[in-house]
Amino acid sequence: MKKLLTSAVLTATIFTAQAEVRINGFANLIGGITSSDETLFGYEDKISFSEESLFAVQVSGDINDKMTATGQIVARADNDYNAEFEWAYITYAATDKISISAGRLRLPLFKYSASLDVGYSYHWVNAPQSVYNVPFNNIEGLRVDYSDYAGDWEYNLQLAFGTFNNANETFVLSGKDVMVFTAEAQNEGFKVRGVLGRAKNTFSVPDLEPVFTGIETFISPVLLDNLRMEEDTGIFLGLGLEYDAYDWFVSGEITSVDTEDSFLTEDIAYYVTAGLRFGKFTPSLTYEAKESDDALKFANQINPLPASLQGTIAVLEAAFADDDETITLALRYDLDTNVALKADISKYSDNLAEINDATLIRVGVNYVF
Repeated sequence: MKKLLTSAVLTATIFTAQAEVRINGFANLIGGITSSDETLFGYEDKISFSEESLFAVQVSGDINDKMTATGQIVARADNDYNAEFEWAYITYAATDKISISAGRLRLPLFKYSASLDVGYSYHWVNAPQSVYNVPFNNIEGLRVDYSDYAGDWEYNLQLAFGTFNNANETFVLSGKDVMVFTAEAQNEGFKVRGVLGRAKNTFSVPDLEPVFTGIETFISPVLLDNLRMEEDTGIFLGLGLEYDAYDWFVSGEITSVDTEDSFLTEDIAYYVTAGLRFGKFTPSLTYEAKESDDALKFANQINPLPASLQGTIAVLEAAFADDDETITLALRYDLDTNVALKADISKYSDNLAEINDATLIRVGVNYVF
């Protein structure tokens, strides 16, 4: 991390002599503890600051009158604060209304996608995990933005396309031919947002490979191909609504993620949040949930199989099923300019396995500079 930050500072120093360079940063220091020995969002029954804390620096500079370069370096506590480039892209201002960005950039999937890591930008300690915890936030590719007005409405259209890759100890996920279209419109305090995305996804889990190996000689190649996810088309749908009267606000988002020709079932996730603003205090209440379609996929191909094989495939399809809900009571206090203190308590209920139910208490400090 030290070498990477030193390199970034030296690079910024060199560019400063040639063009205007802007250096900004943000950080989240978040600690949490559960009320039992159950785990929630990575937290356990011992206080930890290593799950959601981070420190980041963003550098942007003008290449010429129409082009700018942006890089964002993020060091996350759950990765031993090893600094990595989250974003690295250039933007071309084609007109006053159209801009084109290319490189590694954030997918515009959610309301807070662009500022997801900037805890200061929202009222929660962290954004609702049921909706925002997806394994494909960034892409390597191109994004086109168009902004304009229509009467009293201000609107923004975004089209992004490219590829993404995400690998860890649990799974390997990659997507190609990724395309995401976003439309957002605002009239005073009311805002509406819609998202449509698609990609050719490949998803593998090393722990599940023995299952596929065990059944491949007993089922048809067609069914095996259906169960595996190899360059299968995935669809992402999203809708967001918000009304902010400043003294109070209410908003929500709902998403659907589905890859029809695979063992993964469709996931529906949503949240509704409301809050009040009393001077420096912002109390809020949030309800969120995530539900998977419980219908057995490829039933007409599975039903003729022996009962033992049907059971194995049913377990495979249920491996990533969700049916849970979380209620969070949160409080934000704006301590000073660009500094916010936060605390929340979340009650998580797993409707598939009640033994996973947990209560989480978190506190945090968010700041930008």
